[in-house]
Amino acid sequence: MSRTRVAALAFCTFVAAVAALPPHQARPQSAGKPFQRVNVTRPPALNDPSFTAFRENLAAVAKGRVFEELARNVVTRGFFWDRDFADNFDDKKTGAENLAAAVRLEQESGTGWQMLAEFAADPTATEIPTAPGVLCAPGRPSFAQDDFDRLVEATHSTAADWVFPRREGVELRQAPRPAGTLVETLGSYFVRMIRFDVVGSIGDPLRISWARVAAPSGKAGFAPPDSLLSLSAPQLCYVKDVTGRWRITGFIGGGN
Repeated sequence: MSRTRVAALAFCTFVAAVAALPPHQARPQSAGKPFQRVNVTRPPALNDPSFTAFRENLAAVAKGRVFEELARNVVTRGFFWDRDFADNFDDKKTGAENLAAAVRLEQESGTGWQMLAEFAADPTATEIPTAPGVLCAPGRPSFAQDDFDRLVEATHSTAADWVFPRREGVELRQAPRPAGTLVETLGSYFVRMIRFDVVGSIGDPLRISWARVAAPSGKAGFAPPDSLLSLSAPQLCYVKDVTGRWRITGFIGGGN
């Protein structure tokens, strides 16, 4: 495994640490110097009506916040949790119980339920190479790995410093607000993470984090919440059984 692939696994921890700091304490990153553009091809939506129906049901379950309903949508045995660095997985517990631990289902006013709702809203999913039939969402993009490795080396960065737009037309603003001056509209390529600026006071339900990133042009600006994705973003994994029924079968991430 390359150095950049190993470093990518640290991204979720990096996000949590940086987002928790005031803006002036965030990890410094230089911006202003153009860099090589490495294009990204986003995964297409999974064209399976049964998967769409499953996601719609999962969204309803996440909204209702009833654990028993969630458990019906999770495999009872065989659930896996990759990147469980704190060793919280318990093979004596059911899949639903381990999933609840992975996403911290009821902690912080139920942010785990919101996390499940966000997974349910994503129509993409890609198969794990080592587990045929297991699909994980959001799906992983395709890109030229050699070009990406050269970009990381040339910028003296790590893979954890790079993210990409999860949709077309993501706009960078001069300030972390929708009405901020437009800096640039991003295309389908990697941009470099600089820091997160949290807007709103603690306890405010509208409190959100804007990501400040540098584009290949050298320009820097703030991207709206949930508009960017890393290569090591958490994934929820599904499997379709012989009866055609989808269930949650795993989670990839260090914990919510």
